[in-house]
Amino acid sequence: MALTESVKEELSRQHVKTTSERKAEVSAMLRFAGGLHIISGRIVIEAELDHAATARRLKTTITEVYGHNPEVIVVSGNGLKRGSRFVVRVVRDGEALARQTGLLDARGRPVRGLPSVVVNGSMADAVSAWRGAFLAHGSLTEPGRSSSLEVTCPGPEAALALVGSARRLGIPAKAREVRSVDRVVIRDGDSIAKLLTLMGAHQTLLVWEERRMRKEVRATANRLANFDDANLRRSAQAAVAAGARVQRALEILGDDAPYHLKYAGELRLAHKQASLDELGRLADPPMTKDAIAGRIRRLLAMADKQASELKIPGTESSVTPDMLDG
Repeated sequence: MALTESVKEELSRQHVKTTSERKAEVSAMLRFAGGLHIISGRIVIEAELDHAATARRLKTTITEVYGHNPEVIVVSGNGLKRGSRFVVRVVRDGEALARQTGLLDARGRPVRGLPSVVVNGSMADAVSAWRGAFLAHGSLTEPGRSSSLEVTCPGPEAALALVGSARRLGIPAKAREVRSVDRVVIRDGDSIAKLLTLMGAHQTLLVWEERRMRKEVRATANRLANFDDANLRRSAQAAVAAGARVQRALEILGDDAPYHLKYAGELRLAHKQASLDELGRLADPPMTKDAIAGRIRRLLAMADKQASELKIPGTESSVTPDMLDG
């Protein structure tokens, strides 16, 4: 979770230029980190966060933008939730703040997605909504095959609203329900990098990109190594099978084998694991790879033709499944 902590630390210090962006961020944080509660007949707003600087940012923004004074309560960790939690609570002016932030509509009904003013706002508002949602309930995993940036959502409507905001930014995000919990997930590495840049997590992006590049280089090296191993294994199997066929060809032809073809065959039998290129260099005088391959090919063809005329097993009969599997 080190990357998640790093992103939240950066985003909690991010300077937001306009009041519209600050409002979009607060609305998203309150929507994704908590919600509305009715206590003793009055509406209370609570947002539970896992990062101290995020809680301070939310408290400051509510005070400066909306004029309310929230309280921050520290809740110690327990067996289910490790680490301290920070609850930002507005009691006295909860209903007023709920209406101001769009958590309640004009008729006083709870808004299940994001407020319309955020959904229909500017591109900068969409970025701020994502920043708020990530600060509230986001996570970033290590780059690799299962890398992802995701946000846990309070419901499917909020998830779809966040997906729509990502789409406006040109970022493909998917809403998924995992174990009865709604999540918005971004898995594409370039899209994750783009969103981190837009939200303002530049230092974490550098670390994430460095680790991503390192893993991609390592994965490429492993693929090449496996490819080379497979090629070597296939070459060795082919050489062993060719040696068995050559042995059978010399048995079939006997003294009828032309000297130059017999010499190439004996060279193959003497160096069963060698490649054709290596056999050519071992010949006296040295031959090219194509020359040695051509002689062995003609030797086998001649032996198979004679075996067919004599109605005896040809050179292929000497190749066993063990040679191809070993």
